Amino acid sequence: MSTTYHQLPPITSWSPQPISALSFDPVSDILWLGTKSGHVCGNYSTKGLPGVQYPVGGDVGRVLATDTSVVAFGGEGIGAWGKGGVNKWYTKLGNQIVTFSNKPSNSSALAVSTYTPELLLLNLQTGAVLRRNPAPAILTHLHYTASLSYFVSADSDGWIRLHDPRDLSRSFSTDSVRAHVNGIADIESSSNFLYTIGYGVRQGIRWPDPLVKIYDLRNMKALPPIPSPSGPSYLTRVPNRATTLAITTAEGLVQIVDVTNPTANEFYQLDVSSWISSVAISPTAGYMAFGDDDGLIHLLSAAEEGSTLPFNGFDGKPVEWPDTPEPLPDIEWTDTTPLSSVGMPYYDALLLSSWTRDFIPGSLYFPPPAKIPQQVLSSMKINDSIAYATLPKELRGKRNLAPAAPKKTGGRFRSGKMRRVDSEPVTPTYEDAPDVIPKCYRKVEIEYSKFGVEDFDFGFYNRTTFSGLETHIANSYTNPIVQVMHYTMPIRKLAKSHITTDCPHEHCLLCELGFVARMLEDAHGTNCQASNFCKTVGVLAQMHNAIELIDFGRESADLTYSHMIQMFHRFLVDRLSTEGNSFPHNPSLLPDATPADLHSPAPAPITQLLGIDAKNIILCSNCRAVREKENMTHLVDLVYPVRKSTNNGSAPETDFPSILRNSLLRRTSHKATCQTCKQFASFESRRAIRSRDLPPVLAVNAAVHNEETHKFWLDQRKQTFLKSQVELRGHIDGMDDPESVVYELRAMVVQVVSKDANSHLVALVKAVPEAEASQDPEPWFIFNDFLVQNMTGDEVLSFPSNWKVPAVLYFERIDIRQRLDFSRLPDKMDPTILCHDTNIAINRDPRLIKHEPLNYDELPRPGTLIAIDAEFVSMQQEETEYRSDGTKKVIRPARLSLARVSVLRGDGPKEGVPFIDDHIHTSEVIVDYLTEFSGIRFGDLDPNSSRYTLTPLKVVYKKLRLLVDSGCIFIGHGLSKDFRIINIFVPPDQVIDTVDLYYLENRQRRLSLRFLTWFVLKENIQTDTHDSIEDALSALKLYKVHLQLEAEGTFDKKLEELYREGRQYNFKPPVPAGTTTQTNSPAPASSGTSSPMPGQIAMGRGAFLPQAFGVGHYPLNAVATPPFFPIQGQNRHGFMHQNWRNR
Repeated sequence: MSTTYHQLPPITSWSPQPISALSFDPVSDILWLGTKSGHVCGNYSTKGLPGVQYPVGGDVGRVLATDTSVVAFGGEGIGAWGKGGVNKWYTKLGNQIVTFSNKPSNSSALAVSTYTPELLLLNLQTGAVLRRNPAPAILTHLHYTASLSYFVSADSDGWIRLHDPRDLSRSFSTDSVRAHVNGIADIESSSNFLYTIGYGVRQGIRWPDPLVKIYDLRNMKALPPIPSPSGPSYLTRVPNRATTLAITTAEGLVQIVDVTNPTANEFYQLDVSSWISSVAISPTAGYMAFGDDDGLIHLLSAAEEGSTLPFNGFDGKPVEWPDTPEPLPDIEWTDTTPLSSVGMPYYDALLLSSWTRDFIPGSLYFPPPAKIPQQVLSSMKINDSIAYATLPKELRGKRNLAPAAPKKTGGRFRSGKMRRVDSEPVTPTYEDAPDVIPKCYRKVEIEYSKFGVEDFDFGFYNRTTFSGLETHIANSYTNPIVQVMHYTMPIRKLAKSHITTDCPHEHCLLCELGFVARMLEDAHGTNCQASNFCKTVGVLAQMHNAIELIDFGRESADLTYSHMIQMFHRFLVDRLSTEGNSFPHNPSLLPDATPADLHSPAPAPITQLLGIDAKNIILCSNCRAVREKENMTHLVDLVYPVRKSTNNGSAPETDFPSILRNSLLRRTSHKATCQTCKQFASFESRRAIRSRDLPPVLAVNAAVHNEETHKFWLDQRKQTFLKSQVELRGHIDGMDDPESVVYELRAMVVQVVSKDANSHLVALVKAVPEAEASQDPEPWFIFNDFLVQNMTGDEVLSFPSNWKVPAVLYFERIDIRQRLDFSRLPDKMDPTILCHDTNIAINRDPRLIKHEPLNYDELPRPGTLIAIDAEFVSMQQEETEYRSDGTKKVIRPARLSLARVSVLRGDGPKEGVPFIDDHIHTSEVIVDYLTEFSGIRFGDLDPNSSRYTLTPLKVVYKKLRLLVDSGCIFIGHGLSKDFRIINIFVPPDQVIDTVDLYYLENRQRRLSLRFLTWFVLKENIQTDTHDSIEDALSALKLYKVHLQLEAEGTFDKKLEELYREGRQYNFKPPVPAGTTTQTNSPAPASSGTSSPMPGQIAMGRGAFLPQAFGVGHYPLNAVATPPFFPIQGQNRHGFMHQNWRNR
């Protein structure tokens, strides 16, 4: 192939339309083109033989040919088509598309921009939208850089920005630069350099900039530009020359320049009669293609004169020619010609005759009963119209069996998804009868398969972006009140702020509420569990002798959760007020409040939000003496009027605003001795409070404890008792306050009473502003534990029958909610908590300290790699029901608690060194230490006897929360279950799980860490018990091996060999000869001194590690160096090295 180019005869396209896009096929001899008429066409070889042609739905803006498909966009849609023209996927984004990026080499995420403006990431394999964020301007060019850690965008204003594909909302604002004044024409990159061409302004007219500007991507610094003799319009990198660019003008002048030597140029002038509209260079740089506005394709070839060279430079995949349609049959019509000879037409929609099984009506008489056998009929006798016969021997067996439909299983499990056809409608259905409980209100329970609770299909019950809470936890009856607190934004902000402070309480409900709020925010529809919150409820209830708040799991028909949740509501608010009080340093949240000082400090934040600061006006009926008494309360208990006329004939007010106001002012009477007149007299008491002093959030206990009070709430004549807004007036100086305030209903907890099941609680929440972002039709949602569903406001306010009983209500004051000042609240957690060694063990042994806290310069940043593993102990045994047929059903799974967590540095000079290795102090009774699997023994979690670093659970949780918020990447093995028990949600893009890295879906088996470490790393772990540092380090090493093999392009092949060889050992490390133990697999020696293992072992494990490392020494930075599959002829029967730590 020559180093210079010569022009070939132009190719004429199938339509005289401007060529808007060109792309060379990387594996076939095809040049793909897109036209302004909205078609993509394949031209084969330099002769331009026309091939596949198909429409894409609008003007083709860009065409990208990959190994397996052709991606193109037109109008509002983007899709991928096979080389034969068959559509693989098509996504309509709803907005006009501007452009899309090139394909990254080891990712399937394609960046797309629209005129909205928006920036999206699409899955190149399925077309699914992975991320979607608004853009600062219309992005005209998108380009992945060679480093693959970010991509570049250019907008219509001439700005260039760097974007992180993991978080589109975050662009590297410090790394943005305005390259051209009046827009950008094209961008290109190579190595660490970015090249741009664009437009400037000359005498007020947009004019092509005659310079190719160069920027260093590492710091976005401008480098000396490259001059171009004419205004460049297209910029393309020459593939086989890393520093060479092809600059093309609209007039057809092609300049090839080496950026390292700008004085060496090649110039070619195309013989064109119109403007150049598109440019492409083949993968081997053997051809350059230029499309013009007349529909011609001009070619520059580097092939020798008279020789033929395929577009892709080699004989690749054969060309997929379009199928020739079969000719229509020649039918001679006569009077007897059957209509069926016409045949079925082509169709792309489901025919009406193709009914699903859901439309087939069921019948009590289907299937029909079996026919009576002839042997019975022949011996039948009739007496008084009744026939009877003896049953022949050959028919004896099971009798009186009627055919029935297959029984549905109670639980829905992810493991059985592929084998089950869901015929239930996705849209909710509500029964017309008021006494029938709608489906979304009915009690839902978690079923347990052999794979545990992780196999339960929570996604079936929640198709929203709002997360529900699981129920298989003690005290999980508090789930609805947790959801109410979470979606009451002022309380959520207080709780989230509190977790950033140095809270002195080991058991703090405000801390746990903040942790749950953060988890629910991050989960975006994934089910969560408030296990730490529920555990703290039990601990504090016992400490304060509030045993009635503890749910022992013994449900009965007499248990009234409505009364129980209202008692807990009062207990919770009192605890939040106490725990969040930093007197006298409480920040002022209310607008127009005087600044707090030492003489008038602000009350606790929760008191500022919920507190009703009123005065009790007490009047003696004898001497009319008036006494005032300060009264502060956080809740309003509704008091209902007696349904009878008063003496003057007026009926009591029974509407909800009146009942709420009377309950707030609370007129009462009592008898006592007056201090003024010294007489035993009757006293009248009533609260006095101004309207403007009413709290921003009004918490109400409904106090519906009998049928009489519940009748107030029932719908009457299609009118609801509860309204979405309530107007309240205060009471001062014995008169109603002329001013009024309006409250809006934000959340409610109701009890659902079923006739054939135990009662339960649900939360009805107005999720604003989250509902606006989710584009749901209504902002109201029902949270029935892990079932979450959108509802209408009328359904929320309606109380159609006795099955729906109100318990707790939350109102928000409209005129003040936007003016609350949370700026004085702390909002960032102190990162130096990772630099301190926290320990409460009295007798800690310094020899057992295995971790080294982080230095200040090691504090984590986004993308920091860390390895993690945790160990657990059992706090409650599994509850199982054994049935008479021998089967068993798990009623409640075993409850595990965090006992030890280890976090290791994943990179840097101290790679593999732990910076967290904490044992967790617990005050609960441990029923099983699970020593074989956890390594935890009796006394290890006791501050008086533990020899290890012992830390309270909340401190450890804060450290992990800080690591998640810092954007760290967690590496481990089986992390989903660990995070579930720890009760923390980690976004999936921050988790690298080696159980998924080393997994083949078609094998349907996940490999244990012990086997992977034995096979891949030639190490033996978990020989006696589990060690979290050892397990985390092994996972980190496995990840490093994965990175190297992925870079070499051999990981998939090696993984297939791993599964093939692992089957011979049943995916367990074999026991060497002469070893008596069955559970441990001692690490073989590096030489052949021990008894040789079977010859097959060498297939997967020969010569894993360099022998120079020596026994027991395995540097982590060498983890990616050795191959973890056999090298022929080396150490065919040798055992592996000893474990990295001598145990």
